[in-house]
Amino acid sequence: MTKLTPDQKTTRDTLLAARAFNRRTMLKTSVLAGAAAVSAPWIVKDAFSSSGELNLLMWSDEYPDPVIPDFEKKTGIKVNQTPFSQNEEQINKLQATGGEGFDIVSPTANRAPQYKELQVLAPFDTNKLTQLDKLLPSMLGQAKSLWTWDDGLYYLPHCWGSEALSFRTDLYKGDLAKLSYGSLWQDDVKGHTQGRGHSFLLGIGLWMDHSGQMPSNRMLDGYKDEASFKKLWDPILKFAIEHKSWVKQFWDSADNTKSGLMENDVWLGQTWDGPPLTLKKEGKPVSYQAPVEGAIVWLDGASLTKAAKNLDQVYEFLNYLQTPEVSAKISDGSNYNPVVIGADALTSEAFKKNFQEAYPGDALKNVWPWPAEPGWYAEIRSQYVEQFTAA
Repeated sequence: MTKLTPDQKTTRDTLLAARAFNRRTMLKTSVLAGAAAVSAPWIVKDAFSSSGELNLLMWSDEYPDPVIPDFEKKTGIKVNQTPFSQNEEQINKLQATGGEGFDIVSPTANRAPQYKELQVLAPFDTNKLTQLDKLLPSMLGQAKSLWTWDDGLYYLPHCWGSEALSFRTDLYKGDLAKLSYGSLWQDDVKGHTQGRGHSFLLGIGLWMDHSGQMPSNRMLDGYKDEASFKKLWDPILKFAIEHKSWVKQFWDSADNTKSGLMENDVWLGQTWDGPPLTLKKEGKPVSYQAPVEGAIVWLDGASLTKAAKNLDQVYEFLNYLQTPEVSAKISDGSNYNPVVIGADALTSEAFKKNFQEAYPGDALKNVWPWPAEPGWYAEIRSQYVEQFTAA
């Protein structure tokens, strides 16, 4: 039996997690959801009534109302929210502050090597995590594989999602059965696309690999070392610069992803799932779908800072999040996917329908889990992104 590397194990765990979240799982976990609600309700302890505050560094759209207001009402704990829109923004804040002023931060799982280098996080006391067994085993397994460091576990799953293609159903006329990252560079959408710089470049590489233009082991060869990275990304960057006039806007947050689609004449974009699916659920002419190359899958979570001052409140908040009812509310409000057993069955019918339409056919068998990114990778990628966006 071939021994898997840590990155290969992470890829395997993410694939299993994404594939597990399908229609059959939704039906099966209806029973689990009911059992969880009866056997392990989240009980508010009198000792935590009016008990201080919690400082949360958070993705701007991953704690939708009423998740935090409900927590504050039930516990008396005030949650001070500091939103951000990109991992780089969060990393910069932690570098500047050493983590001071924050109790909980919100890394993306594959950035583990970068956050470990910061040396501002602390391990969880798992004895205080009373709902840990409610997390989906595949999600917790991925967290443990990347975030179990010398003295313990530094990460807990919060929600998972993907990056694929969003589009205006009334403006984009391409064949959805052939939807591809390459569709972003076709003549029929010139001047009407959006994406992040590094995502655009990755998508071009995945398209070139899938179409046979430039085999790259689905871009995984670029993670070997800097020379391998440059060999792959040089022709990708050249193509991107030559086609920059196709780009209407570079998005950097959930909000301007939405405004691009609704106000800035974007017809097709490479985006996260949450913003376009939120628009879709609101009845806007927007949809979201995995391309033939596969949706790019990510996992967001929570980590504890060394500088945390409000530890009792931290564990009360985490135990609150790790219940089916709250995880379902997070998903219904953000349109990202739950990580707690039984939560999927408690989401709305609209959420379930949108999920199925986003991953048609065998799409969940073809996802591309974002590999762990070492510091050298992030640094050199940022140089390529700057060349693209500044061209």
